[in-house]
Amino acid sequence: MKQTIFKLLAKVNKAVLPSFTKKRLDLSKASKMQLALIGWRTFVTQNSLD
Repeated sequence: MKQTIFKLLAKVNKAVLPSFTKKRLDLSKASKMQLALIGWRTFVTQNSLD
């Protein structure tokens, strides 16, 4: 059940949130909001793969 929810969240994230790798974002110059979004996407991706 938990994994299904995170898989759904991962699909929503991919559709809605911006991709910083395509924009070639430098992590040392990223704002706190951008870092928070990167952290959120990482958290969701890791939980959807478990």
